[in-house]
Amino acid sequence: MDIGKIGEDLACKFLERKGFRVKLRNYRKIFGEIDIVAEKQGTLRFVEVKTVSGDSTLFKPEDAVHYRKRERLKRAIKGYLRENNVSDETEWQFDIVAIEVNRKKKGAMVRFLENMVL
Repeated sequence: MDIGKIGEDLACKFLERKGFRVKLRNYRKIFGEIDIVAEKQGTLRFVEVKTVSGDSTLFKPEDAVHYRKRERLKRAIKGYLRENNVSDETEWQFDIVAIEVNRKKKGAMVRFLENMVL
């Protein structure tokens, strides 16, 4: 199974255990993609999932959310809000779920970085 798919599945389970309702996965537009759209206590969460295999942990997964990626995410989020007629009063934020998978030990370490700057 693809490491990215594994990470997104783990991220959804993690968020649901934390009380989030996962509304949508893999919202794609020509200008960007949102891995997970979730909601908790009336706040929309746009979640980027970054996963690395434990064998290649020279950098943190969240380091891959660089300037260009954030710009694409901004456009995708604006597209989602517009396309779904989300009210201007609706609170939303951008979060990152960073996952390091260790296939040998059949485990994973999950970090949840909330309300990140886009």
